[in-house]
Amino acid sequence: MPARRIVFAPDSYKGTATAAAAADALARGWHSVAPDDELVVKPMADGGEGTLDAFAASVPGAVRVPVTVQGPDDRPVDAAWLRLPDGSALVELALTSGITLCDPLRPLDAHTVGFGQAIAAALDGGATRVLLAIGGSSSTDGGAGALAALGGRFLDGEGWPVPSGNRGLGAIARVDLSGLRERPAGGAAILSDVTNPLFGPFGASAIFGPQKGATPELIEPMERNLGRLVRAMPDRAAFADAAGAGAAGGTGFGLLVWGAHMAGGSAAVAEAIGLSPALAGASLVITGEGRFDGQSAAGKVPSEVAARADAAGVPVALVAGAIDADTSGFVASASLTDLAGGGAAAMADPLRWLEAAGAELARTFGSSAP
Repeated sequence: MPARRIVFAPDSYKGTATAAAAADALARGWHSVAPDDELVVKPMADGGEGTLDAFAASVPGAVRVPVTVQGPDDRPVDAAWLRLPDGSALVELALTSGITLCDPLRPLDAHTVGFGQAIAAALDGGATRVLLAIGGSSSTDGGAGALAALGGRFLDGEGWPVPSGNRGLGAIARVDLSGLRERPAGGAAILSDVTNPLFGPFGASAIFGPQKGATPELIEPMERNLGRLVRAMPDRAAFADAAGAGAAGGTGFGLLVWGAHMAGGSAAVAEAIGLSPALAGASLVITGEGRFDGQSAAGKVPSEVAARADAAGVPVALVAGAIDADTSGFVASASLTDLAGGGAAAMADPLRWLEAAGAELARTFGSSAP
């Protein structure tokens, strides 16, 4: 029986396993049962946590470039940006200004200065294009911190720089963007599947503020502070209504002001890492995420992988930490919660159960192609 080609393209299992680690674990499990198969690891991402790792694992010749930045709570953070072989650079917000870097959470004072510093480092490093993965933000600063690190000035009534974070936005009297760094020749692309505007019931404060520690009584003041930021740059105000402006606490807005464009998340990552070519001739692709639910069909990694697999005529299997939605579109599925006997056990040792899931799927498909 000829060796089959099996592709592993999961997202990260948020807070427990990166996409790269998950793909490797699934592949190890499969190999333990079917050692003669050709295994292709293509970890995926949607622009959130783990995007840099996914690119690093999937793009031959990608190089991590270390950088130390100002974290969202002002402490230094050792991070990295990724130099890609075509001259592009990938910068991940979660590594520089992410919510996992704040303990405790700082809904009014966390900021994106470090993200901007990493972008600046990539520009200094000669990046011809920048890919900006903005999921996992800790702040609701409208991207002002990142713009400040790129040369923007956010000033109070006396001409002094305002403090970083959403709270500081409330003191803005004037914004000077004349000193902003120029975008590289190849442009700047925002990797995010979030389509929320900056304001309103579906905006940055109302939808994402609580995830960043905002209590109900803080939502309205945070919204007002963002409004002050927008009013201080009237020629850029239209960006507040753009799809994705509310992403990452309004970082989408700040990057749109800089001149970046929304490029999508899962689809853009799949294109960049060459997922479709990897599916050519495959017998099966295995994808997954932490929780497969009703939102998973709305542009998340499993739906993107499934769509590309369908176009290539390749069956697709799902491995999720928990499954709370119909999986009839997959030829097989496995729940880490079921394998481990409970959610807590699955989260305590996710790589063990991902490996077990890979082995179970290999046994399911036996020695012949699905």
